[in-house]
Amino acid sequence: MPPKLGILAGSGVLPQRIIEACRESGRRFFVIAFKEQTDPGTVDGVPHAWVRLDMAGKAVEELRRAGVEEIVMAGAIRRPSLASLRPDKWTAKFFAKTGVAALGDDSLLTAIVKVLEQEEGFRVVGPDEILPAMLAPDMVLGAVQPDEQALGDVDKAIQAARGVGALDIGQAAVVQRGMVLAVEAADGTDAMLARVREMNRANPGGVLAKVKKPGQEERVDLPTIGVTTLNNAISAGLGGIAVESGGALIIDQEALVKAADKAGLFVMGVKVPPIEEPPLVFLVAGENSGDILGARLMEALKRKTSGQVRFAGVGGSKMAEQGLESLFPMAELSLMGLAEILPHIPKLLRRIGETVAEVRKLHPAVLVTIDSPDFNFRVASSLKGDGVPLVHYVAPSVWAWRPGRARKIAAFLDHLLALLPFEPPYFEKEGLSCTFVGHPVVESAAANGDRNAFRRRHEISAEETLICVLPGSRSSEVSQLLPVFTGTLARLKEDRPSLRAVVPTVQSVAAEVAAAQWPVPALVVAGESEKYDA
Repeated sequence: MPPKLGILAGSGVLPQRIIEACRESGRRFFVIAFKEQTDPGTVDGVPHAWVRLDMAGKAVEELRRAGVEEIVMAGAIRRPSLASLRPDKWTAKFFAKTGVAALGDDSLLTAIVKVLEQEEGFRVVGPDEILPAMLAPDMVLGAVQPDEQALGDVDKAIQAARGVGALDIGQAAVVQRGMVLAVEAADGTDAMLARVREMNRANPGGVLAKVKKPGQEERVDLPTIGVTTLNNAISAGLGGIAVESGGALIIDQEALVKAADKAGLFVMGVKVPPIEEPPLVFLVAGENSGDILGARLMEALKRKTSGQVRFAGVGGSKMAEQGLESLFPMAELSLMGLAEILPHIPKLLRRIGETVAEVRKLHPAVLVTIDSPDFNFRVASSLKGDGVPLVHYVAPSVWAWRPGRARKIAAFLDHLLALLPFEPPYFEKEGLSCTFVGHPVVESAAANGDRNAFRRRHEISAEETLICVLPGSRSSEVSQLLPVFTGTLARLKEDRPSLRAVVPTVQSVAAEVAAAQWPVPALVVAGESEKYDA
C-alpha cells in the first residue's frame, strides 16, 4: 500500500482530481486547506484541517498527526503581501533563512520543498505521479489544426514564456502574428488573458503558450490549463493554446478538447528543447581556510570560462561573495576535538546525508570537496559510483603521518588537487591521479609584508621583542588554544620583560581574541595586509 498522502490544496480543481484519484485507488490521504485560498467545496466530506497560509508550523503538525509520509502541492496559491502575514515560529524561521521577499515563485517553492524533505522528513511528489494521464502529450488534441502562422506564433510565444520564466516571474505568453501581446506576471495566467481581452477587442487572434521555467522544480507548480483557461482564452479572442508536452498538466482533458473544438480553437502539446545550461560545479568547504580556497577556485573558473559556469554546495562568506548560496551554514562543520564533535554527531550525519542527496538531485559536472576530510571524505565515498566525478582539494599530509590514507582515498576519489609540489607521487603510486596546483600563500601578498612599516604604524619600538601568536580562525580553536598561548606568554615574560604579542586574526573571532587575558601587551590585527606585515 502506498504511503499516506498529504495534499496541500490551493484553489482550482486539481486538488479535487487528486482526492478523486486517491479514493478510486483506495489510497489514504489528508488535506491541508488554506484559509482564503482553498475552495471550500474541495474538502467537503474528506479528512482535512484548515490553516492560515502563514501558519506552516501548524500545517506540519497536522500532517504529522495524520500520519502523512508523502506530500503533493496542488492548485493555485495567491501570494499575499508580507505586511498581511502573522507568521508562526516555523514560518518566521523559514522566512529568515530563505530571504523570502527576494525569491520568485519557483525559488520559493523549491525552498519549501527542500525544508519539507531535508528538515521535516516528508517526501514531496508531483501531481503527475498521482495523475500521469494529465501530462500533455506531444500532439494536437482536438479537431482544429494550427496553420503556419499559428505555429510560428507558438514558437515565439514559447521563447517569450521562457524569457519571463528565466526571471522566475511567470510561465506563459501570448503572441499574435509575430508580436508579443503579453507575458505572465505574478498575478497569473487568467489576469494576463484579461489584459489580452482588452487589447484584442478590435483585432482578435493569437496563441497562448505555457511552458516550464528554466531549471524549475518540476514537482511543484507545473504549467496547468483547464476548462477555465480555455474559456478565458476564448474570451480573449485567441485562436489556440500550446503547452509543453511532458511538462504541463491538462485538467479534464476530454471536456477541454470538446469545448475547444466547439469554439474553433486548437489545443496542442509541443516538445520544448532543453536549454543548454553552463556546467554546474558543486563545492563543499568546511572551514574558513577552505572557504578562501573555494572562493579563489570559483573566481578562477569564472575567469577561465568567461562566466559560463554555475555553482552550488556548502561554503562561507568568501564563497558567497563569488555567488554560492550555501546549502546550510558552513559554521556547522567547523568543529574541533572530540569534546566538541561528539554532541554534534547526529547533526553532522544529517548534513552528510543532505549534501549527498543534493548532489544526487543536481547531478553536477563535478564535485569538489575542499579540505575538512572527516566530513568531505564521507560525502565523496557515499557518492562513489553515482556518475559524478569526485575531486578533493588539499591532499592529506600522508608524507608526515598515516601514509595508509593515500590508498584509502584512492579507492573512492577520481582526482586530487595538491598544494605542495612533492605530494602527487605519494598518491599516484596508489592509482589516484593528482595535480599540483600551488599553495594559496604564493598567490597572496604574503611575501610583500613590510615589517618596518608595521612597527611604525603601531608605534612599536626597536627594543620591543615581538612574538606572533596564531590562535586560529574558528571559535572552537580559539577557545581551546588561547589559554595555552597566554599561559606560555606569561612564562616567556619572566625572561623577556619587553615581550609584546601581535595576534593576526579574522573578523569572526576578533572580539573573542581581543577579550582574552593577555599577560603581555597584545596587538590584535585583522585583514590580509596587516597579517602579512606582522
